[in-house]
Amino acid sequence: MTRIIGIDFGTTNSVLSVLEEDGSTRTARFGPEELDVFRSVLCFWSDEERGRRAELRSAAGPAAIAAYLDDPLDSRLIMSMKSYLAQRSFVQTTLYGRTVTLEQLIAIFLRAFLAASGIDAAGTRIVAGRPVRFVGETADDALGEQRLRDAFTEAGFAGIEVAFEPEAAGYRFARELTSAAHVLIGDFGGGTSDFSVVRFEGGRVIPLATTGVGIAGDAFDYRIIDQVISPLLGKGDSYRPGGTDLPVPPEYFSAFARWHRLSLMKAPRTLRAIGEVAAVAKHPERLRALITLIEDELGYRLYQVVSAAKAALSRGESAVLSFHHKDIHIERTIARSDFEQWIAPDIARMSETVDAALVQAGLGAGAIDHVFLTGGTSFVPAVRQLFEDRFGAAKVSAGGEFVSVAEGLALIGRDRMAP
Repeated sequence: MTRIIGIDFGTTNSVLSVLEEDGSTRTARFGPEELDVFRSVLCFWSDEERGRRAELRSAAGPAAIAAYLDDPLDSRLIMSMKSYLAQRSFVQTTLYGRTVTLEQLIAIFLRAFLAASGIDAAGTRIVAGRPVRFVGETADDALGEQRLRDAFTEAGFAGIEVAFEPEAAGYRFARELTSAAHVLIGDFGGGTSDFSVVRFEGGRVIPLATTGVGIAGDAFDYRIIDQVISPLLGKGDSYRPGGTDLPVPPEYFSAFARWHRLSLMKAPRTLRAIGEVAAVAKHPERLRALITLIEDELGYRLYQVVSAAKAALSRGESAVLSFHHKDIHIERTIARSDFEQWIAPDIARMSETVDAALVQAGLGAGAIDHVFLTGGTSFVPAVRQLFEDRFGAAKVSAGGEFVSVAEGLALIGRDRMAP
């Protein structure tokens, strides 16, 4: 029997599941904590020795984060690689004088990911997930899938199968139903929210519709940054060059939409420009704090604090966001009601995408028998409320929030091999 592996390569976390001979699935565990998720990050640094060319070194997952935090000023943290797959504008980057393509970056990660899982992938059949819609207003979905396939080939795994992530997310759930039913599946990742409508009938899962939108957990994080942190770093402020009041350039804060972009601002030209604006700004201390954030490579620490606050808002009515470093002092209690107001435009776009799935399937909301939600963002109360209001709380269930996609991919691989 050919071994089948399902790989959910995610924007934030990646998961790997193996189909066992008895038809069950086993999720790989990582590290001494035996976590079932592996952070989708890389860290690069250069080892210089006299008499030879410096060697480019790398680490992936938790080891990458540890290496970066150990020496943030002399290393490069690469995050959210998946979010660039469908962007024609990003082809390659330079790491310590070496040109590396996006496919090569992802291949480096995939090889490290497989090695850390302890699973021998030689001779296996790999089924990889892809979002219905890749991230980005100008995303080319066909390009995104092709580059994903190319990255696996670069890593040494040619001829992979590809399946939609939301279909995989609800695959086990749908197959366990005992009677014919229409199921809406919502899969919420770090970068995308994908929806599928499937019909379960006679042991078969029949896809009826797939839609997606490039909004998920990262977008919610950005809303917190934009409302709580950016104003304290100069956003919305003014400066006065030559006696005329002008707004502080908003592009200084666009990098916060994707955490990994902060490191790209650490260029002498950019920092010099921000410093020149700070010199004549109404509140110069705010822009100086922004410079400190960039120079001291605090993007990851900021990411941790904001993500923790978002998670706390899923459990309680308020959360405290606390971030302190040198001249940066942020201490703010965030009410869940305020957070839900900030993300209301994102929830509205999710709702429109669900509507599109129903239209594509030719079904009304009343024809949906079950709703299955998975992914970390499904914990956000406003997200769950969207589905309970539309379909009724009794129809909505969740499970395997971080592993269901990988498990479903392995099961899809088995069923595709069946005669």
